[in-house]
Amino acid sequence: MRKRARLRPTRSGRRLGEPELEAHSLEWEVWSLATIEMWTFVVEAPLNLDLTGFKVEAKDGSIGKVDEATKEAGGSFIVVDTGPWIFGKKVMLPAGLIREIDPDTESIFVDRTKDEIKNAPEFDEKRYREQGYRDELGEYYGRTGMRSGERV
Repeated sequence: MRKRARLRPTRSGRRLGEPELEAHSLEWEVWSLATIEMWTFVVEAPLNLDLTGFKVEAKDGSIGKVDEATKEAGGSFIVVDTGPWIFGKKVMLPAGLIREIDPDTESIFVDRTKDEIKNAPEFDEKRYREQGYRDELGEYYGRTGMRSGERV
């Protein structure tokens, strides 16, 4: 059962009506679901498959190899060592961006371009397991997906 929000005054002094609250609530639920989906694998892979060392391909070419991969419920991601492509930096990609995993060729294909990945918030070795950092990445990759008309 969903709790109803109480009516509260806005900054202008008007009271928010139920339709506005319902629309805001629905928008929040959609955003929350999209955020969770962003961090969940949407492709099937054997549970015991270690993705470390797999090649990672963006829509328009190779971006590097998997340095680390997690399979946390609602918090899965891969960390990619970009090698010489971005001068040896790493990038973190939410698992929901993975569109295909090919165990035979040890390749992972993601639903973003090299530029979209290159322009993402910088990988932070100290914060990458924190929810706040994941929220920043999720917001960025969610926006890039909406611009290109894809599902987030």
